[in-house]
Amino acid sequence: MASERDYSRICVIGLGYIGLPTAAMFASQKLQVVGVDISPDIVETVRNGEIHIVEPELQGAVAKSVATGYLKATTNPEPADAFLISVPTPLKGDNHEPDLSFVSAAALAIAPVIEAGNLVILESTSPVGTTEKLAEWLAEKRPDLSFPQVRGDEADIRVAYCPERVLPGKVMEELRSNDRVIGGMTSACSRAAVQLYGAFVEGECVIASSPRVAEMAKLTENSFRDVNIAFANELSVICDELNINVWELIPLANRHPRVNILQPGPGVGGHCIAVDPWFIISSATEQANLIRVAREVNDSKPRWVSERIYAALGNYLVQNSEVTADAVTIAIYGLSFKPDIDDLRESPALEIAKTIASNHPGEVLAVEPNITELPVSGSYDLTLVSLDDALRKADVHVLLVDHKEFKNSRPSQGEIVDTRGIWLQ
Repeated sequence: MASERDYSRICVIGLGYIGLPTAAMFASQKLQVVGVDISPDIVETVRNGEIHIVEPELQGAVAKSVATGYLKATTNPEPADAFLISVPTPLKGDNHEPDLSFVSAAALAIAPVIEAGNLVILESTSPVGTTEKLAEWLAEKRPDLSFPQVRGDEADIRVAYCPERVLPGKVMEELRSNDRVIGGMTSACSRAAVQLYGAFVEGECVIASSPRVAEMAKLTENSFRDVNIAFANELSVICDELNINVWELIPLANRHPRVNILQPGPGVGGHCIAVDPWFIISSATEQANLIRVAREVNDSKPRWVSERIYAALGNYLVQNSEVTADAVTIAIYGLSFKPDIDDLRESPALEIAKTIASNHPGEVLAVEPNITELPVSGSYDLTLVSLDDALRKADVHVLLVDHKEFKNSRPSQGEIVDTRGIWLQ
């Protein structure tokens, strides 16, 4: 039976956008933290006290924790009191099936080093039932230990689910201040997780009745947002058809005391809102009708924006009849999935940029102030340039992300496609 214990040594599996900040937060409380990642480059970066992502407060926290010896990075898990799994859970195939291979691999990696009394927490956003699968995978590899699915509160190992609920660009702040939803496989598992997060969480740790409820809570939060964004995105398409300025319309409609329409954009990106609804759809295919339609609306928006870009190119050629398409320069402003971060995961802006760069015969420029080089995958001709160069050289200007750098710089010539309503309100 696992006894109550202090969790003074923590092993975090996955040093990405959530794992690294979480590791740094625990280390900042003078707990010994081992950060594990399969990427030798990421491990070496962290060992040097540096970070590989853009996130306020993170650089200072990592540098201090490494320098004081509370945070170390490695490619292999080490014995610890608590293990946190924060790895990707992407989609696979045309049917958007959940890919749990990274979670499975993490389970296999920690299985040899877990000991009686350990706590294992899954933080990765996951389909309902994944925490139970994690416990089964661990049990298969460690028959010498008991797990809560068999022994309940008497088990050697405690297993819980606790999803992150943070906003990129404010991760460190929200890791501290946001409430956490915790779903332990038993009440003892939940209490242990609450004790662990109490090291730095200032918000309330709310205990769900099971991991399944906690898993569904995270999926519900992001699906709710996806549905509301889909309404705004569909509204923008309708307004375009009816020759109505959607940026004028929405503030007027929002004057109603019970209406709060969100702002439309080029689609939905990131590893949460663009992915999580599919986890619900995969688990309840016949019932998740509204959630599916919202996903389809948001997934179709990049294609619609690309059509608007081609229309703007056509307008430019009509107005400049002596120019051919291969002489027209198109500038894409913003590649990340939301403002003022470097995260390109599931980014509709990047998808649009690649589409245009693959099909336009002329030069295509990209302005993304939060990265220093473009992703290398795919065959497309896209050039990363400064904001000033794009404003000066381009004939067609496409605003996809409302980075702060773009809000006070508006093109003085050429065609404009504004998907965020900051240049053409």
